This record gives sequence, structure tokens and C-alpha cells, in this order.
Amino acid sequence: MRQCINVLACFFRVYINLSIFKIVKASIFIPVNMVKSFIIRILIVNVSVNRQNNVNTYKGEIQVKTLERISNFAGNTFAIWVILFAVLSFFLPGGFTWIAPHISLLLGVIMFGMGLTLTLGDFKSVFKAPKSVFVAVLAQYIIMPLLALGLATLFQLSPEVAVGVILVGCCPGGTASNVMTFLAKGNTALSVSATAVSTLLAPILTPALTLLLASKWLPVSAGDMFMSIVKIVLLPIILGIIVRLLFSKQVDKSVAVLPLVSVIGIVAVAAAVVSINTESIVKSGLLIFFVVVLHNVLGLALGFLLSKLIKLDFADQKAISIEVGMQNSGLASSLALAHFAPIAAVPGALFSVWHNISGPLLATWWGKRSEQAEADGDDLNNLERKI
Repeated sequence: MRQCINVLACFFRVYINLSIFKIVKASIFIPVNMVKSFIIRILIVNVSVNRQNNVNTYKGEIQVKTLERISNFAGNTFAIWVILFAVLSFFLPGGFTWIAPHISLLLGVIMFGMGLTLTLGDFKSVFKAPKSVFVAVLAQYIIMPLLALGLATLFQLSPEVAVGVILVGCCPGGTASNVMTFLAKGNTALSVSATAVSTLLAPILTPALTLLLASKWLPVSAGDMFMSIVKIVLLPIILGIIVRLLFSKQVDKSVAVLPLVSVIGIVAVAAAVVSINTESIVKSGLLIFFVVVLHNVLGLALGFLLSKLIKLDFADQKAISIEVGMQNSGLASSLALAHFAPIAAVPGALFSVWHNISGPLLATWWGKRSEQAEADGDDLNNLERKI
């Protein structure tokens, strides 16, 4: 009997142990299975989110590339858009006059875009080749203002138009000059540096030169003009540089779209100026246009001859020629509207039209000559002598 009880007790202990083992096993595997299920669900969600993010990224890349193509197209056909909208605003002025009060804002946006494109590397030419940069900036602020004074005097322009022509001459180089120098196979780094330096000097030199040369026609407030240029040019450029330094990766992704912004801004400025001056253009538009053409062509020629005279290399000669001949005419128009009469803005608007015709023509001719010389194995110095 005692043995039977012992056997039953042994079986009972085994049963209890097996039951405890099953309970422990279940208590371990239930959470494990739950964790597995939870992890699988997280992975599924993450895969879905990643797929959606990839789709959104792909769509974003397509949109950016589309904007880049549009921007490149607009930049390559800049002259056509300026001419087209200038003509439209002349015949349909009512559709563009509303832009006139916002010209300063448009120029500020353009200058902000210029600041976004500037890096410390763009100023290396100032230290690597200070002579070329110095000559370019000096020629910019001597040749064009003196040409403007001579033309205004020679053609006996009305006081308002004369001041407008002088304003064009006293403004810094235009950002389009950098693109034209690249197309001409000139020294693009020099062009970028010269444009940046001349633009940063504009708050001082543009009002001072305008006061010196234009005050015999109309009163000039150099102090007010200084403040205008600081607001329109200097502050936006500095802000653009700061934004680039803080968000360089984001800026690099969007920099290709900036030419489109510049094209829209300059076209809008030119159209606005033409729309509010249709009567004045009818009366004296041809004379003003002739003066503007002479101003631009002589600037291109004298810039080239000066740099050749001091024996800079051919790439620098092309860069300085284009830098001198192409002005920030949008700034001239804005200053004319802010400080003088509306008619004073017409030379700047017409200059915007013309230098975006002459610049590409000259740049294309120089570029093709350089390509032909390279194909023939000719030296650039020989090409310079032929020109």
C-alpha cells in the first residue's frame, strides 16, 4: 500500500512538473509571438512609408528637373521674352502698369537670388588675379559713366532722359554678363568676381557718380539714392549669402531655378517701365534707343580695347568687355522711378532690351571663333591677333 502511494506521488510530481513547464513555456512564447507580430507590423508600416517617401521624392525630383528645364529655356531665350513683353506693354499698357509700384521689390528678389549663388570661391579671383578684377571694376565705373555724359551732351537730351542715361552708366554690371562671358569662352570666374565687387560698391559709387555727372540737369539726392541701393541691392545680397551659408544643401538643389526668377523679374521691370511711358516713347523713343545702342556698343568696344592695351590675356579681354558693356539696367530704372520722373526710367528699360540682344550675339560669335580655333589647333593668342 505504501509503495502504491509512493508511485502515485511520483506520478503526481511528474504531472505537476510537466504542467508547470507547459505554463512557463506558454508564458514565454506568448509574448515572443506578440513581439514577432508587432515587429512584423512595424516593418510593414515602414515599408509602406518608405515606398510613399520614395514616390514623393521621385515626384519632387521630376518637378525640380522640370523647373530646371524651364529655367534653362527662359535663360537661353531671355532676349526674346524681354522684346515680346516690351512690345506687349507698349500696345497694351493697362495690363502692366500695376507692376510699376513693385519694381523695387522685384529687384530685391533678383539681388537675393544673386546672393544665393555667391560663395567664398567666387571672390578668389580678387586675390588670385587682383589686377584683372581691379581693371574690370575701374573700367565699369569710368568708361560707362563718361560715355553716358558724352552722349547726353552730344545729343542734347532732355534733363530727365539725360539723367536716365547717366544712371544706366553709373550702375554696376548686370548678372547676365556672367552667362554671356561663359558663352563667349571668356574668364567666367573673373566676370563673377567683377560683378560681385562692382555690385557691393554700388551703394557708394552709383550715387556719388550720379551726383557728380547728372546734377547739372536735375537735383540729385545722393543720400536718398544710397539708402535705396542699400535696400534694393546690398541687404538682399547679404541675406542671400547668409541663407546659403546656413542652408547650403537646400540652396544647391534650387539654384538651377534662379535664372527663371531673374528672367521674370527683369522682363516685368522692363514691361512696367514701357507701359507707363508709352507717350514719351512715341515722341522720343527712337532717339533714346539710338543713344542706348551707342552706349552699349561703345562700352563693349572700349572695355575690350582697354584690357588689350594693358596686355591681359584673351579670356580676360572678353570678360572685361562684356562686364563693362552690360549694365544692371533694372536698377537704373528703379532708381529713376524712385528719385526722378518716369521718363528717366526709359533708357534703363531700353538698355535691358538691347543689351540682351547684343550680348548674346557677341558671346555666340566669340564662342564659335574659340571653338573653331581649338578645332584647328590654333592658339588663342593667334585668334586674338586675327580679331
